[in-house]
Amino acid sequence: MNARVPADLLAIADALVPGASLDAARFVRGGIHDVVLLPGVAAVRVSRRPSGAEALPRRTELLRLIAAAGLPFAVPEPLTPVTRFEERAAVAVSWIDGSGLPEGVGDPARTGALLRALREFPVTPELRALLPAPREHDGRDNWATILAEEVVPRLPERWRGEGRRRLDEAMALEPAPDTLVHGDLVGNNVHWGDDGRLVGVLDWDRAHLFDPAIDAAFMAWHGWDNLRRAVDRETYRRARVWERTFGVDHLVAVLELGGKPLRYVDSYVEHIVAWLERNA
Repeated sequence: MNARVPADLLAIADALVPGASLDAARFVRGGIHDVVLLPGVAAVRVSRRPSGAEALPRRTELLRLIAAAGLPFAVPEPLTPVTRFEERAAVAVSWIDGSGLPEGVGDPARTGALLRALREFPVTPELRALLPAPREHDGRDNWATILAEEVVPRLPERWRGEGRRRLDEAMALEPAPDTLVHGDLVGNNVHWGDDGRLVGVLDWDRAHLFDPAIDAAFMAWHGWDNLRRAVDRETYRRARVWERTFGVDHLVAVLELGGKPLRYVDSYVEHIVAWLERNA
């Protein structure tokens, strides 16, 4: 949601993009970063927490590699080095024109083309070193173990059996080759032009290596009927299974951990329960 830009963020934007007019600057509060939008010029991403400041160099290098790989749409490219401002870190990235589509609106052919471009993206060793790969972690660090042992037992009693069933269904899927997964292909993260052309994809903070049907499930933002016409039958089936697990957005929160423990488990469970109740 756009809002008035706080003075400290304006100062950071001014330091990173000197000479740019701040008159039209807008502010978006994200889950990991605060973002100062300088329309037509840049987006300045500022970490909100120490963990975000620590991760920003890796995320910025990831953007650089993805942007240089020749995708058929724009990706924000770093314009500045990552710079520290006391406890916060910030970077300016290139501006991407266009805008997101409303929920339930979309062209199946263009949806399919976007998903195909991601699925076929060449993952180099350099890129692989920067991306979490959930299948590489075993034992208590495995994503399914985290859900089974830390999340399902905390669900209300009426949801525990159903939660185990949904997780078992996801675990029973035949393994698919890991590909680059964006991990948040919804709303304003996918920009389209007035002519319906795909312009660019923003916010790669949740990118990881996993089943490409995860991204297909996110693209159901445009409607499940739209997705059914955009992908093959097996991808559609897998997308529905991933979504049913606990909601694909909540699932990715665990997948992107990369072997790290789940923090704020009780809060995470509360959000899952709310999702389950809404989608019962």
